[in-house]
Amino acid sequence: MKLTSYTNYAMRSLQLAALKAPDLVRIDDVAQIHNLSRPHIMKIVHELGKAGYLETVRGRNGGFRLARPPEQIIVGEVVRITEGPLDVVECFNPEKNTCPLMGICILSRKMQEATAAFMAVLDDLTIADIAANRGQLMERIAPLEIPRTETVAP
Repeated sequence: MKLTSYTNYAMRSLQLAALKAPDLVRIDDVAQIHNLSRPHIMKIVHELGKAGYLETVRGRNGGFRLARPPEQIIVGEVVRITEGPLDVVECFNPEKNTCPLMGICILSRKMQEATAAFMAVLDDLTIADIAANRGQLMERIAPLEIPRTETVAP
């Protein structure tokens, strides 16, 4: 089973938002820390915002934060949104299937079981869980962060 980089970056964005809560996370922060393209992260943050996982704030001092507590964001749900149907093999999708063994193939049945087990693990995992070792994670990303410049009004 291999998930797309899109899903990985969505998880990284949610994880960073959990680590930085309640502060806003800038798209540039995610791009810098994980060496990713800014437009790619913008698309991910937009989609996660539309899905109700992130709250986005526009403007110069904008960014994003979790829209709900990290304990309420299930990794499996996010994977389903970012990946769509997990058709590991062609016969998972009856509309596109060309395999003559559909319905009698043990391999297909076992692949479906394996996919269900994979998703069951992710359904038991929250964003809070993947941010639980906050100290270690923050220590690791600290040297990669862009320093924030504060503008002080005269």
